[in-house]
Amino acid sequence: MSKFEAAMDKAEAQLKEQKVRVDRELLDAIGKSLGPSLYKKDASLVAAGQKKELETIKKNFLVKKLGLEDGPKLDKAMDKAVDKIGRSRRNKLRPAFYYILVKNLKKEEVFV
Repeated sequence: MSKFEAAMDKAEAQLKEQKVRVDRELLDAIGKSLGPSLYKKDASLVAAGQKKELETIKKNFLVKKLGLEDGPKLDKAMDKAVDKIGRSRRNKLRPAFYYILVKNLKKEEVFV
């Protein structure tokens, strides 16, 4: 099994723990878009408790990558993603977090 497959299996397992139905093709596409950061321990996780981290996700992923307009809707979407994975869960895997955002914001077409 490749490093990529192992990382995606972990993300899929985290999503399934939260009873999220997973489209593996979409999850893999999101994972590929993360590039080498997927394999770096710190970069592969979302520090949802850090405002700066969430601002970076909003600016670089939601606005630039997904083409969404900045606003309260994006903050609410990130808040829902944090709730879905679990606020008390320390290790929120970036591919899983982004997958929830993409599904909730209905932006799957960016990755297919």
